[in-house]
Amino acid sequence: MPEQTTSPEITGEPAETAAGEVKSDAAVVRDALGVGIAVGLSGFAFGVTSAGSGLSLLQTCVLSLLVFTGASQFALVGALAAGGNPYTAAAGAFFLGVRNAFYGLRLSQLLALPRALRPLAAQWVIDETTAVTLSQPTRRAARIGFTVTGITLYVLWNLTTLLGALGAEALGDTDSWGLDAASPAVFLALLAPMLRSTTERVTAALAVLLALGLLPVLPAGVPVLLSALAAPAVLFLMGRRNGSPGDTPAMAATPTEDGR
Repeated sequence: MPEQTTSPEITGEPAETAAGEVKSDAAVVRDALGVGIAVGLSGFAFGVTSAGSGLSLLQTCVLSLLVFTGASQFALVGALAAGGNPYTAAAGAFFLGVRNAFYGLRLSQLLALPRALRPLAAQWVIDETTAVTLSQPTRRAARIGFTVTGITLYVLWNLTTLLGALGAEALGDTDSWGLDAASPAVFLALLAPMLRSTTERVTAALAVLLALGLLPVLPAGVPVLLSALAAPAVLFLMGRRNGSPGDTPAMAATPTEDGR
């Protein structure tokens, strides 16, 4: 696939998708704001859960400011609340956040940001910004979606984290509210509409079975990581069924400015 060597200029013209549909900048911003606001509000759940796990207000806010990846943050405070060793809890959260590095490899080619902006953009490479960015038909739309989602989510997540930590005492027993499930639930809600083909649904179902099956026998966080083995397993079985084990579905083409 040839790589686009010139960056598009920022204009107000709508982008045309491969199906001929027109997607304006306003539509991209609207979609990005919807995701950013919906997920950003769940930072309240993290603030409450973190405070209920014994972390101070400063520690809770610093986690959201610097770590800024909900699943890893919930994994860390959950392990600490269960009496786990702080270093073990931090290691589990780190490995859970490694997926963002793989997101970054994909987004770096798609967004093609100036070198000076890449360290700043890296802070916003998370599940939600990746989902919004990859769903856009052009590089221009991808940049808008990534930026709007990142800004909205970062600001709201940190603000609601602060409010949640401050209001934790008013809620009483935070465990009874089940707020630690908020971040996974939001991620699943974003992921579900993207499972359009049979292969994707089978892969997701196998990942769930792996995670649930390994949950009773492995430490917290490890079953989720190992559930990623569902993807190569399904691809291997598909290759066997098609009579060509070495063949795998082609990677989706990177959107370009003309929507191809």
